[in-house]
Amino acid sequence: MNMIITLLINSTLATIVVLIAFWLPQLYLYLEKSSPYECGFDPLGSARLPFSMKFFLVAITFLLFDLEIALLLPLPWAIQLTTNNMTLTMAYFLIILLTAGLAYEWFQKGLEWTE
Repeated sequence: MNMIITLLINSTLATIVVLIAFWLPQLYLYLEKSSPYECGFDPLGSARLPFSMKFFLVAITFLLFDLEIALLLPLPWAIQLTTNNMTLTMAYFLIILLTAGLAYEWFQKGLEWTE
C-alpha cells in the first residue's frame, strides 16, 4: 500500500513539474528569447559579414588538440592491461607530441590574436 501511495505522489509531482516547464516559458516570449544563441554572433544581422581568419585558425587548432586529448581518455583502462610499460610509453609519447605541437604553434605565432 505504501508503495502505491509513493508511486502515485511521485507521478503526480513529476507531471506537475513537466506541465509547469511547458507552460512557464510561453508566458514571456520576446525576440531575443525566440532567436537561437550563436556564441557571440548576432543571428539576426547580415549573414555576409567578413569572418575572421584568425578565429578560424584558433578554432581548428583547438579542435585538433581536443581530438588528440580524446586519445588519452581510455588510458585508465589501458593501464590495467598486462603490457603496462608499453601503454605508459605510448601515453608519454602522445603527451610529448602534444607539447611539441603546442610549442610549434606558439613559436609560429599561431596562437597570437593580434598581428
